[in-house]
Amino acid sequence: MKKKRSKKTEIIVRADRCALHKVKAKEPKLSDVKKFFNAVSRLLYDFLYSFVLHYFMAANRKARSKLTVWCMKCETSQHLPLMMKVFKRLVLPASFLYVFMAFCFFRENVLDSMLLGMLIFFYSSFLPDLPSIYREKDKRNNEDLFWEEKFALLLFAPIFIAAFFCGIGSKWKTAETFHNFKSLTVYAAFLFVLGFFAFGDFPISIGDVTEVLSLPFYGLIGYLTHLKVDKVW
Repeated sequence: MKKKRSKKTEIIVRADRCALHKVKAKEPKLSDVKKFFNAVSRLLYDFLYSFVLHYFMAANRKARSKLTVWCMKCETSQHLPLMMKVFKRLVLPASFLYVFMAFCFFRENVLDSMLLGMLIFFYSSFLPDLPSIYREKDKRNNEDLFWEEKFALLLFAPIFIAAFFCGIGSKWKTAETFHNFKSLTVYAAFLFVLGFFAFGDFPISIGDVTEVLSLPFYGLIGYLTHLKVDKVW
């Protein structure tokens, strides 16, 4: 007689849906956190792109420049990717470390200087191009401004830009492009003095020194980022 093959039986156990839901809820949602930071990064990128582009379009229209919109879009698109990359990989981690170390070792709250420094980083990333509305177009003109007048256009660019848009004209014209390390050094020294008046309380402590030096640190990174895109170094 042939033996009958024994059929293998499968045991099906129904899992409780509530239990499965609890297990899933306990799993770390790293993908959601990553999506959140990517969304914030993209939102910041779009905001900066729109803000910078509209500024240059308005400035060129006011100055009656013949620079095309395509050139302004291209210039903006060249600078923003590296700036955002430096911000995410260097400026942001360094800022968190700066706040943590200052609180742990010096018992100092440096959130104000950190936030100000971040604004200075973004501002410095476009600063060399801001005085372009006062750039000398006729290269045959050998006369130029004195050095203190030229660097006043760089260091106090927001004041001159506001005056320009308000219709307060200025006869100052310079052939200086500010895309060099000399301008970077002058700008860093200016930020050091600005940081000293903003955070240098007497008697000056080590915590005050870190806050004073934070402004040139953020400014140097932003300015160097701009020079890197323009292949100055």
